Amino acid sequence: MENLTLLIEKENERLLAPIRENMDQFFLSIMGMCILFMQCGFAFLEAGAVRSKNATNILIKNVMDVFIAGVCYWLFGYAFAFGDGNQFIGYKHFSSSLLDDSQYAFVFFQYTFAATAATIVSGAVAERCEFIAYFIYSIFITGFIYPVVTHWAWHSEGWLTQGETYLFEGENNTMVATTIAYQDFAGSGVVHVVGGVSALVGAVLLGPRIGRFHKETSTVGTIRGHSVPIAALGGFILFFGFLAFNGGSQGSISGEGDGAAVSIAVYNTIISGSFAAFTILFLNKIQIFGNSSWSLLLTINGALAGMVAVCAGCNVFYPWCACIVGVIAAISYSFWGWLVRKLRIDDPIEAVAVHFGGGTWGVIAVAFFDKNDGIVFTWDKQSAYSLAWQCCGVGAIIAWTGALSVLMFSVMKAFNILRVSEDIELKGLDIPKHQEPAYPIEAYGHGHIERILQILSEGPKHIKQGMVNMVYESEIKDNGPYESPEVKAASEQRNGSVNNLVAYGKQHEADTRL
Repeated sequence: MENLTLLIEKENERLLAPIRENMDQFFLSIMGMCILFMQCGFAFLEAGAVRSKNATNILIKNVMDVFIAGVCYWLFGYAFAFGDGNQFIGYKHFSSSLLDDSQYAFVFFQYTFAATAATIVSGAVAERCEFIAYFIYSIFITGFIYPVVTHWAWHSEGWLTQGETYLFEGENNTMVATTIAYQDFAGSGVVHVVGGVSALVGAVLLGPRIGRFHKETSTVGTIRGHSVPIAALGGFILFFGFLAFNGGSQGSISGEGDGAAVSIAVYNTIISGSFAAFTILFLNKIQIFGNSSWSLLLTINGALAGMVAVCAGCNVFYPWCACIVGVIAAISYSFWGWLVRKLRIDDPIEAVAVHFGGGTWGVIAVAFFDKNDGIVFTWDKQSAYSLAWQCCGVGAIIAWTGALSVLMFSVMKAFNILRVSEDIELKGLDIPKHQEPAYPIEAYGHGHIERILQILSEGPKHIKQGMVNMVYESEIKDNGPYESPEVKAASEQRNGSVNNLVAYGKQHEADTRL
């Protein structure tokens, strides 16, 4: 009878295996699609946070992240990350060679993570980075820097995954061998610290935007983005994408306990983000790292920092632990944002504070709040070793990414291909670099006066966008803190010409009526 039962169970397992495999592949594919949609969120958030003259430039960078990662991760990124090799790097499955068809869903899912790591950098170097420099750093991040870290932490051969085996005293004074390794479920360190460190190095070597810091008065100029609604829409899309980012990291849905693991990861993501948002909102209101306002954009970034932080342990946290992780993530975000400004590093969307600050804290938080053996629950030697491994892992990631990023950005700077010229930066990158202004003047109804004047003087022809940028041709001096060099220049130099233009238009309209 027992033999018959075993035979039945084996037959059921054989019949169910293809179904489970299909379910897992479908799960990874759908989660990967949701994560890929985060590129849209990054694009909107970054576009809204920069000035209108640079909107096209930042959007094309986010679009190209998808495709640069698609090429580089297929050619060699996946091989370095998940190909068989040694503890440091893999070297199998270049260009998907010898890859089983059932693995493509996993490859696609991991590709979306690589694209995310590269996207983080684009916001920190916005409005002054050469387009060719963007291509170079995106290729290196998605094709080499990030995949090697992935191999360390997520491949079975990786040195962070394998960890070390230690002897601890168990019951009845017996010695128990326990393996302790680095834990990073959804990439607080692997994805976000990598992106944050590279963003920091890029922002430092690029230097600040014109008008951002005033040397004589030691003040920080406010350079506002051109669209809060677009930035907010990007934030909402990222909130949605993070649910798949963390929940999908389970990697399967057909096994026992998979559904519960995905559910707790998704719910902890919302909890951590929610408490981080509330914390940053009130910290800003009571003027701790803030200006006493109810800031929408700070709230969005705070929530993102909370979701970044919870990535590493969202599958092993109780919800109340996710609350604490979110609160401290908001404090970490505020501190790193303040420190970056204090060091006169220009980060337009605060990518360093969100991803490096939130990611670093998230990795360390696992050692404290892991419900299985975290310091808060066990307070023993084993949990202390876990903390050491978490610190070792995030330290290695920072050192690896920082060293290669310094080399990469320094070489580009030496060859003068890192930053655009001052003239182009003042005019904006959209027209000189792309010939596609995000908001062309001819698309606005109030451009009729310019149109009439041109027809009267030159005859009908296409109005060039460069007309509205003529004020930027003159020199703009840095005489003090102000909202932006363009606004200051416009207020000082264009009032006369604009008033004359309006007066001419009114007179022409009166003559026409007569």
